[in-house]
Amino acid sequence: MISNQSDITLWEAYQKGDHDSFALLFRRYYEPLVQYGSKLTSNNDILEDCIQELFTELWQNKSQTQVQSVKAYLFKSLKYKLYRAHQRKTAGPFNENHSDVLFELSHETLIVSRELDAEKTARVVQALGQLSNRQKEIIYLKFYQELNYEEVSEIMNINYQAARNLLYQSIKSLKKLLTALTFLYIFF
Repeated sequence: MISNQSDITLWEAYQKGDHDSFALLFRRYYEPLVQYGSKLTSNNDILEDCIQELFTELWQNKSQTQVQSVKAYLFKSLKYKLYRAHQRKTAGPFNENHSDVLFELSHETLIVSRELDAEKTARVVQALGQLSNRQKEIIYLKFYQELNYEEVSEIMNINYQAARNLLYQSIKSLKKLLTALTFLYIFF
């Protein structure tokens, strides 16, 4: 059955003009793209337009790009489209590598076990809120989207080692913040 095919097999079939493979890729990645895009923009209209534009352009151009990860390719493409839309909207300078681009991890995206009480959850949310946007983004991509380092580095436009270093520093910062917040809760 076509729905059991790997992303790469579907991608190659789409490149040859297979409408069903393309439709399946769209259905498979629409929700993950919405979830990821909502971390980059709060404007749902722009997000929907960018996703629609992404898939329209893919179909019209039959991208011959060889990809190792369809998910990483689509995430990176959407991120670029959202940056471009933001640039057009604000008429500001565009820099794809800008590290201060809005990236929010909402409370709903946190996977916190049911045993944790509300106080612990609040501390985690507070600590995540204190991380830089790039740190939030890499934690989201690595742990919530379960991407590997190659995919993360492609999406974030950094090299493999920089992705590993950024994740290490992000986790280290998160642990430090959680320790400090725990100390504050205990004594205050």
